[in-house]
Amino acid sequence: MYKHILILLLCMPITELVAQQRVPVKPRVLISTDIGGTDPDDNQSMTHLLMYSDKFDIEGLVSSPSYGNGSKEEIFRMIDLYEKDLPKLKKRQKDLLSPDFLRSVTKQGVRGNAPYRGYRTATEGSNWIIKCAKESTDQPLWILGWGGLEDVAQALHDAPEIQDKIRVYWIGGPNKKWSANSYAYIAENFPDLWFIEVNSSYYGFFSKNEALDSIKPTDYYNKHILGAGHLGKDFKNYYNGEVKMGDTPSLLYLMDGNPENPGRESWGGSFENFSRSSRVLLSRVTTMTDTVSFCTLIEFNLKGPELNIPKDSICFWMETAYGNAVQKWPGYYLGNGLYGIKYVPKQAEILSYRFTSSYPDFNFGEGKIVVINVWPGKANSTDYKLGKNWYTDKGAPDLYDGKIQGGKTVSMWTQNILSDWAERWSWLKK
Repeated sequence: MYKHILILLLCMPITELVAQQRVPVKPRVLISTDIGGTDPDDNQSMTHLLMYSDKFDIEGLVSSPSYGNGSKEEIFRMIDLYEKDLPKLKKRQKDLLSPDFLRSVTKQGVRGNAPYRGYRTATEGSNWIIKCAKESTDQPLWILGWGGLEDVAQALHDAPEIQDKIRVYWIGGPNKKWSANSYAYIAENFPDLWFIEVNSSYYGFFSKNEALDSIKPTDYYNKHILGAGHLGKDFKNYYNGEVKMGDTPSLLYLMDGNPENPGRESWGGSFENFSRSSRVLLSRVTTMTDTVSFCTLIEFNLKGPELNIPKDSICFWMETAYGNAVQKWPGYYLGNGLYGIKYVPKQAEILSYRFTSSYPDFNFGEGKIVVINVWPGKANSTDYKLGKNWYTDKGAPDLYDGKIQGGKTVSMWTQNILSDWAERWSWLKK
């Protein structure tokens, strides 16, 4: 009989054998989110956070929409839904946080991306980051970035001493594209910051592995969320109830094992040190002979006419195709006839672009560049040099999930994660 049990155990999928690991200390958490903006997956992740609020010491919920119309009012709306469902949830988990407390730590951060220098002026959100970071405790403040880095960059600029008191887990990728200026400021000026830059592996939680922006179709909503309270009803409004939650791996990372060890296997991924962040500095328009890795910071410094306008003024645009639409990225005057723009491609592609301006005598033209599917790729002399505590997606070929670098470090846990969450949804049906 025991022999048969052993054979059965050996034949079970490994994810069924590995239990969720103990978290040594309940983490102090501040969320920086662009909820209410262009991508509704932040609403899904906020639902997940609220339903698991007993797992965290939440010290801040900061609206930081570097792009789109996100605001703290959207966070308040999600808390209102949570409040309606809380009586049922608390029958099973009494440590869930109170709605009034969550409202008290919800703050408005920056609206819009930072200028070329990477920061602008203090906001309610950036000041709150500083306040929380300076709390008298031996425990670090975990800043989970679900959007741009503008408020984090502003906080570091205004109070650089907090870099030793915070840990950052940032969902990069597309967010890095929108937040290139703030990322550049942090990487250049705070190389000793403790920072996990997740550019790709988080896709493993939800994407079809050959199409990064797609969502794996499931019947999860109908099986587990349909009829589950006010949060469940609201969930249907995002991707018709299909689970994306691209920012949720940041939460999962803090729910499974010791977060001070990024190299461990965890629900939120497994990461490796990297000592340089890929950056190329160009004084010309590129051609098909030029190649960069995805998520490389491409910085153009181009000569043009001298203008009598302040430095860091937007005066030209870089236009790129996105599906059937055109995206426009601001370029800035650096003074003395020099113009600058920072751009980050989020995926492998042949990128076509052109520069435009309403000012006369601009003739920067258009170009192409080849983007390859490996990060951080080959070394460049202009790369940002990083300290010992920067981590990113593992690059081993066997950990790619299709096109997703490091994707298997997250996708291997998806069923465990969704099964655990299904139990909490069931509390709202009873």
